[in-house]
This record gives sequence, structure tokens and C-alpha cells, in this order.
Amino acid sequence: MQPMDEIYQRYAMTVYKFLLSKTGNEDLSEELTQETFYQAVRSIGRYDESKCSVSTWLCAIAKNQLLVYYRKHPKTETLEESLKTAMSAEDRVIEAENRVELLKKLHSCPEPYREVLYLRIYGDLSFREIGEIMGFSENRARVTFYRGKERLRKELTENE
Repeated sequence: MQPMDEIYQRYAMTVYKFLLSKTGNEDLSEELTQETFYQAVRSIGRYDESKCSVSTWLCAIAKNQLLVYYRKHPKTETLEESLKTAMSAEDRVIEAENRVELLKKLHSCPEPYREVLYLRIYGDLSFREIGEIMGFSENRARVTFYRGKERLRKELTENE
């Protein structure tokens, strides 16, 4: 097993990008990345190299930390915040129409296409990183992304 500082240097950005793809919030992703590594240090004795890679183990911890965060911080907005959000969203509707349609189609994609597309597009992860997270080879991550992208393209052109 590598020393924890080497693990952090190697995998911190992977964990951060994974969390960013899930939250869309840079500050929260950074905070949860730190918490992930704190929990990893606490549970390093339970890590079994024969069961999964370090990046998969860390992303599993990150996912659990995200779930803990959401349980402790359910989404609630004040009336003023929701009105501001609604007003700004209204102003952006015309510009975001294509993006919303893409996200709807992306959300309706079956797994594993949806997860791979999210990780690649919004998480900005490499195919190697996606493969590690999903338990795929790098090549399978590429093929899954390509097939998912083609499926989206086909659905979007059918609606035109």
C-alpha cells in the first residue's frame, strides 16, 4: 500500500471531479474531497487491494460522504431565494433550451451510458478514470461513451 500522501497526490483530482459531476458545486466538492480522504485515513485498515482499486475505493467513500451531506443538509430555500432563482432561470430559458433538452435526454439514458456521459461531460474525467470508477476497462469506458453519445445524437435529431 502506498503512503497516504502519495495516494492523495495521485487521486485527489479524480475524487474531486467525481464529486463535482455529482454536485455541480466546486466548494462542496472540495469540502467533500477533504472529508473523503479523512475517512480514508480512518478506514485504511479495512481497505482490501484484492477487491478494488484505490480510486474505486475512494470514489465509494466520496459517494457515501455525499449521501451523508445530503441527509444532513436537505435542500430548502427561502421564498426570496426561490423567486430569485425563478427570475434568473426565466431570463436564461431561451439560451438554455438546447441544453435543457440535452439534459432531459441524458437523464433518460439507460445505465451505464448515463453515468459515463455525466462523468465525461460534467466531471471532465478521462476514460481511464471513468473506467476505474465504473469498474470497466479504459476501452469499455470509451465505447460506452461513444455509444451513449450516438444514442443522444439520434434522439435529438429525431425531435427536430
